[in-house]
Amino acid sequence: MIKNQVQGSRFKVQTASPFNLAPKGFTLIEVLIAMTLLSIMVMLLFGSLKICADSWEKGESKITDVNEIAVVYNFFQGHLSVAKPLWKNLAEQEKTFYFQGRAQSLQFVSAFPASAGRAGLQLFSLDLLEEDNVQYINVTLTPIVPAAEGEERQKEEVTLINHVSDFSLAYFGSEDGVSAGTWTEEWLNKEVLPRLVKININLESGVYWPEIIIDLKITGKTENPGLGLDSTTNTDNSQNLN
Repeated sequence: MIKNQVQGSRFKVQTASPFNLAPKGFTLIEVLIAMTLLSIMVMLLFGSLKICADSWEKGESKITDVNEIAVVYNFFQGHLSVAKPLWKNLAEQEKTFYFQGRAQSLQFVSAFPASAGRAGLQLFSLDLLEEDNVQYINVTLTPIVPAAEGEERQKEEVTLINHVSDFSLAYFGSEDGVSAGTWTEEWLNKEVLPRLVKININLESGVYWPEIIIDLKITGKTENPGLGLDSTTNTDNSQNLN
């Protein structure tokens, strides 16, 4: 009887043990499914990060383009719009007007405020130059009057904008500064300032730049060959622009 009880106990243990044992690992199918799901999640994560990075880069590039346009526009609006109708030489046989405009270059006189490092009247010279197959608009600043007697006029060169594919200027005005004017590609050897200056800039990147039209505040024929600031007349620059 005791032997039968022992055998019965052994039988119970043997029959119950398969149901109590825990699995020792994952099957191959489970591992493949997990790896597939992990790969999909990683792809989605990196795809989202790439989209965010591209959007950020495009936003930064757009901000840079807008800043360049604003800098160039502010330069022309702040200096060219208040150009002075001055003469280079007072001798009657040699006098020449400081303002000289060509299709791709411009020279005019304007003033920096007293707070600027180069205060006073400055001669601005704009030119389209090329270096290492890259075109750029260069600005040369030359004081009209030296800082002190006996000192040389210290020139300063500044790059206005790089990677320019095309740069063109046009001028609107008339010989007397009063009658109806016309657009022309050159403004040379005249005795008056143009009423308007049109600037077109195209970049190698293909970024669209709007046309810039600067309204000169001082127009009209000057009586005084030296300064000519008191005898200038303001004209309506909005008339006869066709």
